[in-house]
Amino acid sequence: MKISKLIACGLACTLINSSSIFAKSTESDLAKIGNEFTSYGAIQAGNKSGTIPAWTGGITKAPAGYKKGQNHVDPYKTDKPLYTITPENVNEYKDLLSEGQIAMFNRYPKTYKIVVYPSHRSASFPQFVYDAATNNAKTAELTNNGNGVKNAGITVPFPTPNSGVEAIWNHLLRYRGERLSRKVGQASPTAKGSYVMVTIKEDVYFPYNEKGSTTESINNKAAYFVQTVTSPPRRAGNILLVHDTLDQTKEPRLAWSYNPGQRRVRRAPNIAYDTPGTASDGQRTTDQSDIFNGSPNRYNWELLGRKEMLVPYNSYQLHSKDVKPSEILMAGHINQDISRYELHRVWAVKGTLKKGTNHIFASKTYYLDEDSWQILVADQYDSRGNIWRVSEAHCINYYEKPVFWDTLQLHYDLQNGRYLAFGFNNQGKVDDFDAKLTKKDFTPQKLRRKGRR
Repeated sequence: MKISKLIACGLACTLINSSSIFAKSTESDLAKIGNEFTSYGAIQAGNKSGTIPAWTGGITKAPAGYKKGQNHVDPYKTDKPLYTITPENVNEYKDLLSEGQIAMFNRYPKTYKIVVYPSHRSASFPQFVYDAATNNAKTAELTNNGNGVKNAGITVPFPTPNSGVEAIWNHLLRYRGERLSRKVGQASPTAKGSYVMVTIKEDVYFPYNEKGSTTESINNKAAYFVQTVTSPPRRAGNILLVHDTLDQTKEPRLAWSYNPGQRRVRRAPNIAYDTPGTASDGQRTTDQSDIFNGSPNRYNWELLGRKEMLVPYNSYQLHSKDVKPSEILMAGHINQDISRYELHRVWAVKGTLKKGTNHIFASKTYYLDEDSWQILVADQYDSRGNIWRVSEAHCINYYEKPVFWDTLQLHYDLQNGRYLAFGFNNQGKVDDFDAKLTKKDFTPQKLRRKGRR
């Protein structure tokens, strides 16, 4: 499906030739940052119809009633739906939807819908992050044929991207805080809706996101990650440790696993690309975590341009402590009455599998939020060109940092009628962005000690 509605917005939002992979931002683009564009390269103005508001800084103060450590209260709980898209009227809105979203209506004609609310450009980040993005726009460059980045720090390297791979690097290197500890639920319902909740504890350290960090200072290590399955009993005790490298063609991702049955730590060199994700029942590939992670080197990336699109946004209802996972999970898809969609501008990027490489997805199209560079929707295709999986990131603004990130990731399989939902923390402890973590917590030796407990 071609991008149906590239937007002008009074500015030059045209198709960008992917052959300009190493072209730097023009002086004209750089001059717009802080004026027409935000530090993240988003268009500051709203759209002509007023259905997308102007950016005014996002949420910079926590709503009344919020205390750190609690589930994040909904600042827009009084909003009423503007309209609901159903199989009967979906054609009226097809220009604002992805091919995968439209396919969901065809796959589930009796139950699927999209409830649209007023748009709020709530994404916000600390000022030092915006300052870094402004600086990156002037200095950042691709290296190693687009497989690495230099002369950047802390956050998105290319606020005004000139190629698809630059936009992908913006998602990969966007600011998500420096440290994170959380315990979340993951479920992969059968086609009939039955599921077993898997509980996963995650500890993450992003050295690139720290104040003062640069691509040169992190020794090619972009992230450290430990994932421990704590329930159900038959899965409990499996642990995965990952050292995610910035340029994975220069130095591959390092990974180790601990299996409680074997009571041994082993190198896990295949934890990348389309290897099945942890306890996912085959419903998610490793690089579908965070919608996309890892090296971009197996795809040719084309920057299609900006468009207006209905995307999951401000999903505080899915995050609410008053909602149980059993109220969210249904057969085929989650309960769309609890989901929230808004009209936002996104960047569209198409990835096509390179010759001589392999992946279960022959191509994919990502839709990245212009205010945060978070991938919000992903359409993934099989080798015959048919839409296979549709992914969504239902995001909120985490006030305490602040940072805009998902509270629930969804990966729908249109072929087998199943899906995977990751991130449930409605009934438990919310994400801790002040976790006391250091590099010493992400070593094979520490993994062995964890496994022996």
